[in-house]
Amino acid sequence: MMKLRIHLALFAVASMMWLTVYTAHAASVCKGTPINPVTDICWQCMFPAQIGSVSFGMGQEAAPGNITTPTCVCPDSKQGVIAGVSVAFWEHARMIETVKDPYCFPILGTGMENPKPGFSSGTSKGPGHSDNEYSFQQVHYYTFPAWSILKLFMDFPCAEQGGFDLAYMTEVDPMWNDDSLSFIINPEALLFANPVSQVACVADSVAATVTTPIDPLFWCMGSWGSFYPLTGSVNSSDPLSVNAGLAARMLFKLGRESLMFDTGINQCSSAGVITPILVKSNYRLQIARPVRGTACNPIGRPAMIWGSGKNPAWGAGANSPDNFLWSLTRRRVCCVGYGLN
Repeated sequence: MMKLRIHLALFAVASMMWLTVYTAHAASVCKGTPINPVTDICWQCMFPAQIGSVSFGMGQEAAPGNITTPTCVCPDSKQGVIAGVSVAFWEHARMIETVKDPYCFPILGTGMENPKPGFSSGTSKGPGHSDNEYSFQQVHYYTFPAWSILKLFMDFPCAEQGGFDLAYMTEVDPMWNDDSLSFIINPEALLFANPVSQVACVADSVAATVTTPIDPLFWCMGSWGSFYPLTGSVNSSDPLSVNAGLAARMLFKLGRESLMFDTGINQCSSAGVITPILVKSNYRLQIARPVRGTACNPIGRPAMIWGSGKNPAWGAGANSPDNFLWSLTRRRVCCVGYGLN
C-alpha cells in the first residue's frame, strides 16, 4: 500500500509538472507585438528610384521598372491623354505572413482559436525521419499601402491609396493544403519536376545572390527551391528559406488566380498588369517578425546572407518563433504629368 501511495504521489507530481510546461508552451504559441510601420519597415528599401532620366538612392541594381524613356504619354479615361515624366520606385504595399500556427496573425501580435485544433498546422521533418525533408506553413496576404496608412505623399498620383486589410488566407483554401488539388491552377508543374529543370535553378540562385533573379527561369526561386507546386509544402527544413519561399509562392499563386497585379511593367496602367507567370525581379521581401531585418532581399537570395538570428528557437522578445511576417516592396512605374484633353 505504501508503494502504491508513493507511485500515485510521483504520478501526480509528474502530471503537474507536465501540465505546467504544456500550459507555458501553449501560452507562448502565436504571441507577439503588433506591426509598427514607422519602426518595423525598412524605409530605405524604396530606393533606388528614378525621375525622368535621373536616378537617386543607394541600391544593388539599377532604378526599377520597365521604363524606356524619361518622358511619357499615356491615355487616360478622365483627362484623355497625360503627358509627363516617367517615375519609378519601390513601393511598400503589401504584408505577408507565413505561420506554423493556423489563424496566427503576427501583424496583430495575436491569433484566433483554431476551430479544429491541430488541423492545418505547420509541420517539418528532418533528415532523421524516414520521409524526405519537408515543411508546411499557412500564409496570409494583406494590403498594406504604408504611405497611405501613414498619410505620406497623399498628393503623389503614383502611390496606392487605401487601408489595411486581410486579402487572402490559406487556411480556407483547399488547393494550398493539397498538392494534388493545386494542379488545377498549375498543371505545368509536371514539366519542371525533373533534374534538368532544377539544375537550371543554380544559375538563378547565383544571380539572386549577386543582383536580381533571372525572370525567364520562372519556375525557380533561387536558393529557396521551386515555385511548384503552388501549395504550402516545401522540400526543405530550413525555416528561413522555407518561409521566404512560401511568401514568394503566394505571389505567384495570386497572380495565377488574377488576384494580384504587377505595377512594374506598364507605366500607363496605374492598377498594374495581370501576370499568370510571376516576374520575380519586381518584388523584394524584408523580414519583420520574429526579428526585424534591415534589408529587402530579391526572391531566391540565400538565407545565410540575411537570416542569421532572425528566428531564435525560443522566440524573440514577445514574438513567438516560426511565425513570420514579411514586408513586401514591389516595383512601381508610372507617368506623372498633366492632362492634354
